[in-house]
Parts: sequence; C-alpha cells; structure tokens
Amino acid sequence: MEDQDASIAAFSSSPLFSFMSLMFLLAVPHRFPLEFRSANYLLRLSLFMEGVNDGFLHNCQGLSVSFPPDSEARKHRQETAASSPPYPLSREGEAVIITALAAMRRITGKAKDETLIELQSARAADESSGNGSLSERAPLPGNTETDKLHPSKDTVFFRDGVRRIDFVLSYVDDKDGEKKQERRRAFEANLEKTGLELETEDKSDSKDQKTYFLKIHAPRDVLATYADVLKIKVPFKKSDIPQSQDVALEWFTQTFRLPGNIMHPEPDYFTYHFDKTKTDFFLIGDKDTFFPPSTRNRIVFYILSRCAYYKEGQKDREKTGIKRLLSNGTYTAAFPLHDCRYWKKGRNAEERYNLYKHWARFLCFYKEQPLNLIKKYYGEKIGIYFAWLGFYTEMLFLAAVVGLICFIYGVLSYDDNITSKEICDPKIGGSIMMCPLCDKNCTFWRLDSTCLSSWQSHLFDNEATVFFAMFMGIWVTLFLEFWKRRQARLEYEWDLVDFEEEQQELQTRPEFEIKCTNRRPNKITQEMEPYLPLHSRCARYCLSGATVTFWISLILACITGVIAYRLAVYASFASIIGNHGGESGNHKNKTLLVGGLITPQLATSVTASCINFVIIMILNFFYEKVAIWITDMEIPKTHLEYENRLITKMFMFQFVNYYSSCFYVAFFKGKFVGYPGNYTYMFGKWKKFRNEECDPGGCLIELTTQLLIVMAGKQLWGNIQEALLPLMRNWWSSRKGRHNPENHYSRWEQDHVLQNFSQLGLFYEYLEMVIQFGFITLFVASFPLAPLLALFNNILEIRVDAWKFTTQFRRPVASKARNIGAWQEILNSVAILSVVTNAFIMAFTSDMIPRMVYLYAYSNSTSMKGYINSSLSEYRIPIRPRNMTEDNWFHHFNTTCRYRDYRHPPGHENEYTHTMQFWHILAAKMAFIIIMEHVVFVVKFFIAWMIPDVPSDVKARIKRERYLIQEHLHNYEVEKLKLQLSASFITEPQTSETSLTPDKHEVLSECL
Repeated sequence: MEDQDASIAAFSSSPLFSFMSLMFLLAVPHRFPLEFRSANYLLRLSLFMEGVNDGFLHNCQGLSVSFPPDSEARKHRQETAASSPPYPLSREGEAVIITALAAMRRITGKAKDETLIELQSARAADESSGNGSLSERAPLPGNTETDKLHPSKDTVFFRDGVRRIDFVLSYVDDKDGEKKQERRRAFEANLEKTGLELETEDKSDSKDQKTYFLKIHAPRDVLATYADVLKIKVPFKKSDIPQSQDVALEWFTQTFRLPGNIMHPEPDYFTYHFDKTKTDFFLIGDKDTFFPPSTRNRIVFYILSRCAYYKEGQKDREKTGIKRLLSNGTYTAAFPLHDCRYWKKGRNAEERYNLYKHWARFLCFYKEQPLNLIKKYYGEKIGIYFAWLGFYTEMLFLAAVVGLICFIYGVLSYDDNITSKEICDPKIGGSIMMCPLCDKNCTFWRLDSTCLSSWQSHLFDNEATVFFAMFMGIWVTLFLEFWKRRQARLEYEWDLVDFEEEQQELQTRPEFEIKCTNRRPNKITQEMEPYLPLHSRCARYCLSGATVTFWISLILACITGVIAYRLAVYASFASIIGNHGGESGNHKNKTLLVGGLITPQLATSVTASCINFVIIMILNFFYEKVAIWITDMEIPKTHLEYENRLITKMFMFQFVNYYSSCFYVAFFKGKFVGYPGNYTYMFGKWKKFRNEECDPGGCLIELTTQLLIVMAGKQLWGNIQEALLPLMRNWWSSRKGRHNPENHYSRWEQDHVLQNFSQLGLFYEYLEMVIQFGFITLFVASFPLAPLLALFNNILEIRVDAWKFTTQFRRPVASKARNIGAWQEILNSVAILSVVTNAFIMAFTSDMIPRMVYLYAYSNSTSMKGYINSSLSEYRIPIRPRNMTEDNWFHHFNTTCRYRDYRHPPGHENEYTHTMQFWHILAAKMAFIIIMEHVVFVVKFFIAWMIPDVPSDVKARIKRERYLIQEHLHNYEVEKLKLQLSASFITEPQTSETSLTPDKHEVLSECL
C-alpha cells in the first residue's frame, strides 16, 4: 500500500500529470465545481500565460467571459479579475490550481519569481475576504511542485516553510567516501536521538552539482532542555526602571544617533535562568520565536560539539564532535545561516540588512554603533569587542586633539628655536667641524649640514612633549577606568552578570574531555571528571616554554642582524656621499647628502626600519601557527583557559617582535659609543662594527621615524589583509560553477561560499588593537601625532570589520563573554609600563633635560645661546687621516674635531673623562624620571580610586533585579502550592472531607 501511495505521489508531481491537469481544466470546464468556473480564478490563471498566444484562452468560451484580442485582452482580464468577487477555494481546488500553475511555468519558460506575482495577489485577496491563505492550510502530501514554487530560494526554513534552519552542514563525495559516509550516518543518527530534526538537500539541487547540505532544526523541547542546561537567561518581567534620557546637547548628538528601533531592537526585561519545569514563570509569547536565532545556533553547536559518531556498542571517545569531523574532511563546513541578503530585506528577517545599512557602510563612520543589534545577531562576545573598539576610538579623539595641539605648538615655536638657529648659522654651526661618524669612508663634516634634521626634531622634541607624555599617562588611566564602567553597564544590560562563575564547567572543551582519559572525583560535586596528570602537565609546559623562548631568541637574533646591517651599511652610504661630493666639489660648508636631501644616518634608519618591518611580518606568519600548536598541546580545560594561554604566548611574542627595534633606538642607540680614539665596537674591535651614533639632530627623530614606519606599515598591511583578502577569496570561490544571479541560489549556498569566521577570529582583532595601543602609549613621547593616526585607522577599522562580518563572513556561532578577558590585564600592564618608558624617553632620548640644565645652571643670559658649543666636546687629531685629501681638510690644518658628549678637552689633567656638567645632567635625568613616575602614578591611582568600576545606577538595578527574582519565585511557588492543595481538596472523598479539612487548613497556613 505504501509503494502504491508513493507511486501515486510521484506521478502527481510529474510534468505529465501537471500538463494533463491544465488541459483538463481548460478543455472541460463544465465538469468542474463552481469554484473552478469562477471568472476570478480563471482570469488570474490566464494572466500567467504571458508569452503564450492570447488566443490560447479563447477556448474557454463556456466560462461566460469574452476576451478582447492582443494587449487589450490582458488589461481587460486584469480589470475583470480585480472587480469580480473571489470564490472560496477548497483544499482540492488549491491543489489543482497550484499544479496547473507549475505546468504553465514549464510551458512559458518563465522564471519562478515572475509567475508567482499573481499567485501572491490571489492569496492576498483570499486573506482579505476571510477565506485564509494557502500557507495557512495544511501542506499537500506528496506535492513537491509546491515546494519548488516558493517565491525565492532565499529562505531560512525547511521545505515545509515552518521549521527554522538553525545550522547547516555541507559535504561532498570523494575517494574516501565509504568511511566518511559511515561516520556521517552514525553522527546524524545520534543527532536525531538527541531530538534534532534533519533535512538533506541533494547535490543535484546545488549549483556545483557536488555539494550536499544537511539542514538542522532544533524543536522547542530540545531548545528548552539545553537552555536549562546552559542556564540561559530569559525574561520573566518587563523592566519598570525608566531609561535615562540624554537631554544635554541633544540637538548636537542627534546627528550621530541611529533610529530607536535599530539601537534598541528589543524591550528591556528582568531576566532569570531558564527552568524547564517553570515555563509558566517566564514571559513566553510565541514559543517558536521565544529563543532568538543566536541562542538557537549556540545550543545546536553545543550539541554538535559533543555528539559522537561511533555506532552503538562501540566506544571510542576520540570519535566525538563536529570539529573532528571537519578536520578529517567528513564535513566540509558547519555554520548557522544569515537571516537574509545584506542588501535586501527578507521575509520577516531584516537584522542583517539593518546592520549593513546602519553600521557596515563607511558613510556611517560618524554614527554610533548599534551594539544591541550586534549582540542580538552575533552574540555577546562579538558585541563586547565592538563596544570596546568603539569606546577606545572615542577616547582616542581626546588624545589625538591634545597631541595635535602639541605638534602645532612645535610648528608655531619654530622661529623661537635658538638651538636650531645656532646649528644653521654659518658663523656658528658652519665653523664647527665634527669628527667622522664611521671608521672608513667617512669624512669630517660641518655641523650646519644638520640644519634640516634639527628643525624636524624640534617639531616633536619641545616643552609641550613633556606635558603630552604626562597627559598620556593620565589618559590611559581614564580610558581603562571609564571602560570598566562601560563594561559593567553592558554586563547588566546583556545579562552577563555572574556569567563566568556559573558557566566555567559548561565551557569545558570537548578536546579536553576526549584526550584526558584519567578520571577523578570533583571536590565539589563528587562526580567523576577528566583531568590531566601532573607529570604530563609539567612536560607539556616545559616544551611550551622552551618553544616560546626559542622564538623570542630568534627575534632578538633578527634584531641583532638588523643592527649589524645598520653598522655595515652606513659605510656604504658614506662612500656614496664621498663619490657624490667629489663630483660636486662643494663640501666646504655642507655635509654631502644622499640624493641631496637625506643624511646617511636617516637613510640607514629608514632602510633598516623597512627591513625590520618585513622580518616582523614573516616571523608573525610562522609564530601564529606555532602558538596555536603548543596551546593545543597543553590541552587547556576550558575555552577561557585556552584563550588566555594563547593570548599570553602571542602577546609576549608580538611585544618583542614589534617593540624591540623601538626599544633599541630609544634606549641603546648612541648611549654606548665611546669617544674618538676609544670607540666601542659591537662584536669587538676586530669586527670593525662601531656602535651607532644618533642622527645629528638627535635620537628622538630616529625613534619617531622607526615608530612611524612600523606603526603605519602595520596598520596599512592589516587593512589590506582584512579588506582585500576576504573579498578576493569570496570572489574566487563564488565564481566556480556560478553563472546566475545571487537570488537563484539558496540561502545555504550563498553563505557556503563566504569565508569561515574561526574561533580565533576575534583574537587577531584584539591583538591588532592592543599592539596599536602599545605604540601610542609606550613611545608616544617621541611622536605626539600617533594617537591621531590611530584614530583615523580605528574609524576605518570599525567599518571594515563591520563590513567583513556582514558581507564577507559566514554568520559566526553566537557565544557569550562577560568582558574582554585577559586583554584587560595586558592593557593595565602596558599602561603602567608606558609611564616608565615615556619618562626614560624624555630623560635619555630627548634633549629636553640637557637643555633645561644648561638654561638654569650654565647659561649666563638665561637663554639657550651657547648651548650647542656647550654640548660638544673636543678631540685632538694627531695626524691627517690617510683617506682624507687636502680638499677634505678644508684648505687648512685642523688640530681638533667636535663630537656629542660632555668630556674634558685634550690637555686637561682629566682629558676625555666626563665633566661635572655630565653628572649634573645625569642627576637631573634620574630626578626627572622619579618625579614624573611618582606624579603620574599618584594621579593614576587617585583617579582609579575616585571612579568606581560599577556605576551606582547599575548597582541599584542589579539589586532590584535580584530582589524581584526572589519575590516572583516565592509568589510562583506559593501559587503553585495553592493549586496543588486545592486539587487535593477536590479529589478527597466527601466522607473524609469534613474530618480532614481543619488539618489541611493548618497545613496550608503553615506552608504560606
């Protein structure tokens, strides 16, 4: 009987049956019920015959309707159809009509979207007349053509149009097909045992004719069960706390605001952990939409991660979880679906469209972010990231403004720079002959050749720089403290209070459960749990530590190589200078410059910085893979532990990789040079690699150059990677086998070609921003415009990330996070270290302290006149160097040359030893470091003490919510007990009711 029914269903869905139904309808209308002879439906039916001769319908003369010819016929039919009253259709009538429409579509060759225009209007007419729409009635058995007649394949529902697709798995057949098929059958059977519902799309329905798609739906019972397990918070009472209204400057902030339905897509509720046994305690409106899609895909992924794929009777703990099935190629992808296309609203789905329209477009860069909508669509973890990035960018605006003011001060005080004027003065700087900067191919040079670099150095090395360095130390504290307050507010609004404490055990990684075969009782629950033995843990940690140490040593070796390059290549640039100068013959008053503009020191610094940047990128590429491997080897227990360990390893490496070159220029270059006749060499005197001296304009301008190249290069390369790479990959994957417009493909096919957002996707986003945070705090004293560059980059970064998430990535699995995790501690550490580094930069890299000591202790006119002569020491030249011609001897015999240091002149009883001015300057530098550090730290701790981490109104709301939870739970249990006791009174026999009633009243009163 079942085979007979299947044959009938197959025949009814065949093209032959459809064509026969249409011919029967048109040729023998008098044998149909009245509903099929109505002008209303048959005229609408005729409208689908566009492309077919209008005379085709003239055969229907028995319908009491006459049709004018040609184009007027269609117009007349439309008017007649609109004016004639519709007759109610029975279920059988609908079946014939839909089958006839399918046949007409085959005959006319029209697209599905075109042929269904009139069907939709027919449904609308039925609904308005009270007859009910086709979709509201029961689906027709065996009617596969009805499924194919859906207006668009861009849907997130099963074929029945009712059950929502919560997750999609894809796979292809390959050479190793039998083993993979066996795994898939076992896995899918176990999924069905958990209560999930599955539906497969055959590869013949996919455009590449290779990929199968397994659609997964979680019924209400499964969602309720795992919502109870995962302790998901759901609303039980609408919030009665009034929302704060921003009244001040509302006219100004209105420009930056988004519509209310975008900023607050959901009303505010008091929430409590879902309990399956207390469903009537919660505010459950529509059971199908009670759990939002982000919660649904989180629950389904939790099941997929822990579902085994071994058969009954077997037990192989390693055969567990979708991650292993993805890694061994059993499935090619696993992802939840976007709700619609990003440029067009879907049916009852517009969240992705709203995110793209109001958030992901660059023209919205001045608008606020719809954080609540981001959280609702992507989950709390991604929402926290964008909240932090947006807050960081807002705070950068203040730092950028102050840094720009300091830079403008340097520009405006250009003419008041007496030091630079002395250097550029031909009578002062032009008369000072400086000692050669290298042992070979380097000539004597005049000080006035550094005129340009001294002016450039003044832009960043002036009195305002000291103020800016101290300001940034305070700014960092304000940023971190205000972020804690913002984070506490988000924790409450997004139901993340006490999340970590309750979710620790639920965050246990499936890999830990699989690889740890040893069991021991939990000290709290006394249940058996997996654990990693101490000897195994120590061995893994030792190997991990040795690997990290090796890679950090490799970085230091590369930095040493770059320093050796600096020392070696300087001689080459000096040789170029000599050749250039010999041709020009004009080197009496100017140092010969590479290209006429760049000093050899600057040329060496720029090329070395570029080489260092390339080395940084290469080492990053390899170390990322190594860090993930050694973290996997350690087998962390929870996802939180895994992320924290990976963060620690990656940041240690990135810290050394990105900042080591800046530390070298700031604190080592030019500090251990020696003096003429007794220079210090890097690898010993036999290697002839003399330690580097700073640029004649000072070391600070070289640090600025290094910081600018590394920071700007990293940001530029990062934006290229983030924007272009996903776009090119998606274009390449989508062009394979695609020859039709996007709307011809199903929602799962459209999402399948997008890039996968890995579990570590946010890790790289955080890492990029924290490295940038280090640049603008650790070395900001050398480059006050760094916050401005970071601000411009972050404005672009927010929109690029939003564009990636909305258009280029598959929808990530929603996950919760209470805060930014270990990154908070890293930011605190960088903030404290930044105070120390900026104090040392101002003391030892900048010339600010030597200038102040000269101004207040050694100047006779309370001005900076004579500072240049005071800062240079003399060295006696015993004989004319062999490599110097008579021209290079400046047409006269010089017995001395000058160099940057504070040493006694030749002939002094303590010649070439440090003068008292050197020790005064050193004491002033140490005093400045101590004073600056203590002042900034005192202000930092005072601000941190003054600003509470949790706003007072948030504390009040948390307390009120806890109070209401207790009150409502108490009332709920009392009412439930009343109902139980009332039910027991009714069921008691009348004979015993009188004798037991007083006792039961006593019991009831005691319970209440």
